[in-house]
Amino acid sequence: MRTKKLTFLALCTSLAMVPSYVEMLIPPISTAVPGVKMGLANIVTVFVLYKFDAVSAAAVSAVRLALTFLLFRSVMTLAYSAAGAVLSLGAMILLKRTDKFSPVGVSVAGGVLHNAGQIGMAMLLMSTSAIGYYLPVLAVSGTVSGILVGTASVFVLKSLRDVKI
Repeated sequence: MRTKKLTFLALCTSLAMVPSYVEMLIPPISTAVPGVKMGLANIVTVFVLYKFDAVSAAAVSAVRLALTFLLFRSVMTLAYSAAGAVLSLGAMILLKRTDKFSPVGVSVAGGVLHNAGQIGMAMLLMSTSAIGYYLPVLAVSGTVSGILVGTASVFVLKSLRDVKI
């Protein structure tokens, strides 16, 4: 990997850590909807996926996830976020490869599937399927977040399209 690209991806990783940390500090929107977050770090993930490739996006996502949890969170939250990230990123990579979805569509799928991965992990760790009732609420929040994150990603991609890495 070229030094310039590696440096740029490291910068992307550090940029993605900032909204992850800020979102951690923000209390839930309401007690009726715990766990709903915007997922602003995914602006960087979608950007890297479209500007570079799937391997680079996976690397940035994995390093951001690891560093964020080493610095700010617990092992239990790592399990939930990792499950969501793997399912989300896998789907985003596959949808992007079809060339049938815009970054917004890819981001929406990522947002919804991130929540599905977290619910799946919760069902596994708690040995109950009862928590599955919460998936429709998180699907709606994932869709809204995905639209906002995808729209921001398009803006960033257009703004940096002429940057040569």
